[in-house]
Amino acid sequence: MAVEPESFRDQFVSLFQSAVDQVVRHTTPSTALVTRPGTDNALVNAAAAIGSLTSQTQGQPPLPDAAPGGIAQDAWTCAKMAFALLQARARGDTAGASSIEDDLRFNVCDPAWLKVIESYMAFFGPDGKRASIPYRRAAMIGPVTLPLKAGATVALIADWGTGTQVAVDLLQQAALQNPDIVIHLGDIYYSGTPEECDANFRNIVDVVLARSTKDVPVYTLAGNHDMYSGGAGYYGLIDTLNDHARRQPASFFCLRNDDWQFIAMDTGLHDYIPIVGNDMLTFLENDEEDWITERIAEFSGKTILLSHHQLFSALSQIGPLQPGNKLIAHNPKLLASFQRFAQAARQPVSAWFWGHEHNLSIYQPYLGLTRGRCIGHGAVPVLVDGPENASDPRIVNPPALQSVLLKEANKVYMHGFTIIRLGQGTQHAQASAEYYESSDGTTPMFTEML
Repeated sequence: MAVEPESFRDQFVSLFQSAVDQVVRHTTPSTALVTRPGTDNALVNAAAAIGSLTSQTQGQPPLPDAAPGGIAQDAWTCAKMAFALLQARARGDTAGASSIEDDLRFNVCDPAWLKVIESYMAFFGPDGKRASIPYRRAAMIGPVTLPLKAGATVALIADWGTGTQVAVDLLQQAALQNPDIVIHLGDIYYSGTPEECDANFRNIVDVVLARSTKDVPVYTLAGNHDMYSGGAGYYGLIDTLNDHARRQPASFFCLRNDDWQFIAMDTGLHDYIPIVGNDMLTFLENDEEDWITERIAEFSGKTILLSHHQLFSALSQIGPLQPGNKLIAHNPKLLASFQRFAQAARQPVSAWFWGHEHNLSIYQPYLGLTRGRCIGHGAVPVLVDGPENASDPRIVNPPALQSVLLKEANKVYMHGFTIIRLGQGTQHAQASAEYYESSDGTTPMFTEML
């Protein structure tokens, strides 16, 4: 199996990786369900190396002409030239772009580069930054809610849109639970272009869930990677995933029956600036927060919140460094939103599920939230000895984790998904959450009542 290349929290590098994938798909077309190339492809390997060298710091030295160890020289030269061309076009350097294009035409590189990069300029605004996102305001959609049948089985997956065999296998495992609805908590890699939304998401859910014959609505939240292309693929995807009666109206929505509702929030809209990275504190638009507060206040049943980004973390940096090289454990902007939701609710918020961090983190009660759950272990590989698993010692008063731990195989943690089973009949006000690992899609590793 091809190794999955590293992804980066950097809009420009992510778009470049998307462009590389498109060129590779153009040169090696396939009818297989999994079409995303891995690092066994020389160009993909070179692009991942470029991303690693350029995405972490500002003012880095120019990329070397000689390929780094283990990377084919021709692939490195072509990828490096294409990266330079994308940079030149984004900053409006017409002369520099023209010179690079001439070099590409008379080199060993595939001519598809020029066409792909030309098309990718639609993902940049006139200032060379991300194109404007067609975010839909609360007033545009009104107080609409989507149907949720009594006793529904709801599958939650997060950070799943990699388009790899790992992602296919995980969804096949989740399908064994016969979900009535599947909700993805965001991130279609690398940058949520229309091609990636089709190849890495739509085609896979349609085939694996047999949606041509089965009625399984699918919803997806906005992650940061979905917005790196300005939402170009995301908004087209949500408009066409389901039939008209269950069409997702915006990047935030409400699924509801008489006893339970799922409220999905858009935390991806304001997480996109590459350089400041972890200094970003993402937040909800004011009118979206108002809309969610209204849906919670008008509802007498129980509420489950969904987002891509975390409210708090014991493992990752949230926001800028504080005095004394310390970090706070939560996002104060999202906490203010949550406190408003909790005050409006007729019953305590039952749980908040999020992704973004590629881990399974089952937290003990913290900041007034009884069940904060990170389920971002959908498909992105996490090394057992990698930095994503260690608690950051700079975090002050971190939330405590319950001892629910993923198994490992070949020094990589298992992936997983969550199944929410809503009660019916005399148990209509009850629900359970079951957490499954990719090693066993039939027996939950942990179950709790919500």
